[in-house]
Amino acid sequence: MGGDSTLSHDEEDYCLEENFPLLSSQSPSALRDNLDLQHEDNRADGENGLIFSEILEESTQLSSKSNVDFEVNERKRSSIYQEILQSYDELEIRSEDLKEAKENILSYKPGAWIEKVGGLKLRDYDVPKTTCLLLVGPSGSGKSSLINRISKVFENDKFAPARAQESYNSLTGDGTYFLQEYMIPRDSNSICLYDTRSLADTSHQNENIKMLKSWMTKGVHHGELVVRKTDNQKLRKSLKGKAHKKGYFSSMTRKVNFVIYVVNGLLVLKAMENTSALETQYIETIVSTFNCPFLSFKDDKPVLVFTHGDLLSFSDRARVHAHLGKLLGIPPTKQIFDIPDCDCPVTESAIIGMLRYSLEHADRNFPQKNKVMDKVHKISLSLCMILLILGIGVAIGMTQNKFIHQPHAPQQQARGRKVHATSSKVKIKQPKIEWHKIRHIW
Repeated sequence: MGGDSTLSHDEEDYCLEENFPLLSSQSPSALRDNLDLQHEDNRADGENGLIFSEILEESTQLSSKSNVDFEVNERKRSSIYQEILQSYDELEIRSEDLKEAKENILSYKPGAWIEKVGGLKLRDYDVPKTTCLLLVGPSGSGKSSLINRISKVFENDKFAPARAQESYNSLTGDGTYFLQEYMIPRDSNSICLYDTRSLADTSHQNENIKMLKSWMTKGVHHGELVVRKTDNQKLRKSLKGKAHKKGYFSSMTRKVNFVIYVVNGLLVLKAMENTSALETQYIETIVSTFNCPFLSFKDDKPVLVFTHGDLLSFSDRARVHAHLGKLLGIPPTKQIFDIPDCDCPVTESAIIGMLRYSLEHADRNFPQKNKVMDKVHKISLSLCMILLILGIGVAIGMTQNKFIHQPHAPQQQARGRKVHATSSKVKIKQPKIEWHKIRHIW
């Protein structure tokens, strides 16, 4: 990968000889033959010679066994190294089909690559609207750079500025203190990458575990400030000021579906060649946090990406590849991806392969729905619907009953006029006075 991504067979053979030299010019079988001859010569020296020969025979067997084991280990290492070199060649071959592979990622929907095992169907899984991939790693591993590299692969605008803020100097840079969410591609809602704060060294291992546990169990949300108890007062004050200036509003909390662990390949190589405290501490941080149980989904460990391969020779990158696989107990050609900071089809192929691996494993680890709670929810919903229908029926019945007993408006008006007329007649009708009969009163 990178500018030196092609390697001739002569150079490959040279790399194999350089990295996996033979024990000596003398083969183990020849060494055993020489020891057997010595054993025959010593047998004629009497009792003392017999004792000596028995001791020598035991040592010969142990030496022979040791040489066999060493030879087997060397062959395994050589086989792994050849497999890694072949994987780089396969990336070049697959680069011709980058367009089709890229379309598979762009058309991805959560649950698209779910494995319907155990008679389960897609509806039996709790599938999110967005698959969330969490990037974690030590300081200077290149998480933000990797996000920019991934985003650039799927952006149509090659002149678009970098989305994630990168630290030019990890010793003086601020790094990432606020969780940042990036949609891939930016106009989609199927895939999101989360850039996180760097892991601390092994002296603050408890802080690392606490931080990882919080992300994996409680979820993550965009703009969340990550503060450790071990942060000094000056840093805390600075971070609070940044949080106030940024003014992030409360955002959706997302559950992490898979983890991408990022390391610096250059620092790993230095740790392989040096045994100073700094390099040893870096490796210890990687091992302890990578194997953190909160980052795994049952037996499924995170995918590993090592960066800064563009600063290494091709043979050194292969060495780092093999060393990380042995160190972490994962297959180097299937679960470890070399993604340097350079533009080339091979790098794009590695990015697409890494995303495909992550999304497939995220889909495979979607949790199943809680059948008991689902049944309770369905029963509650059915009961609410029944009560709602009964309530509507009662309301309609009461309305009809009121309508039946209440006289119609025209009848009410007619009755009102009749009563009014009758009362009017009663008031108007007076007893007839016969004046001629009461004339004497006058």
